[in-house]
Amino acid sequence: MKVTLLSYTPNPEKIIAIAARQCHSKLSALEISNKIKEEEIEKIINKLIEIGHTSVLEHVCFTFLIEDISRVCSHQLVRHRIASYSQQSQRHVKVEDNFIIPESIKKNNETYKIFLDALDYCKSCYRKLIEMGVPIEDARYIIPQASPTKIVVTMNARSLMNFFELRCCLSAQWEIRMLAEKMLELVKNVAPNVFKKAGPFCVSKGICPEKKYDCPKWIELYKKSK
Repeated sequence: MKVTLLSYTPNPEKIIAIAARQCHSKLSALEISNKIKEEEIEKIINKLIEIGHTSVLEHVCFTFLIEDISRVCSHQLVRHRIASYSQQSQRHVKVEDNFIIPESIKKNNETYKIFLDALDYCKSCYRKLIEMGVPIEDARYIIPQASPTKIVVTMNARSLMNFFELRCCLSAQWEIRMLAEKMLELVKNVAPNVFKKAGPFCVSKGICPEKKYDCPKWIELYKKSK
């Protein structure tokens, strides 16, 4: 899996702070932009996150290139609706061979062999169907969900916060969780104050909606709070 931050709103934290300040000021956003100081920006963002006034986070967006994830993972990803997606098409692009294989299958020789044999059979049938004149768009019906894909994703900061709460959680499946953690690491580099407390609900809100209090992450946070 490879995740690249392709682009993002310039000066994201300043934009958020300006938008928030204008809600309570007679000054225009441009006037505020010319006057606002760096320490004010950090203070405003911290307050916004604390009180949950996160609508202003929607003013900044982040665009990612995500490569070599399975179709299982991409199906979970696109369920997050407040986002824009452009995915590699299996209708026009022949499926590659570097299938995504879960560690739970790899670690057992017998299950690994069953999985590889099934993949080889599907790949062989896929190629034969194409050779026999079946359109790629129809031959793809035989391809497993382990097939790799690429996708460009754009989300605003507020949607990302929600995405991280759900997908950084240990209850999320391993692949989408790995993806979320990589995305979080990238946005923290360019908007550290916005995403300082981003992560699963136990990190961002100090609660566990699923009430899994035996979760290692929850136990770790509980110990730190003592």
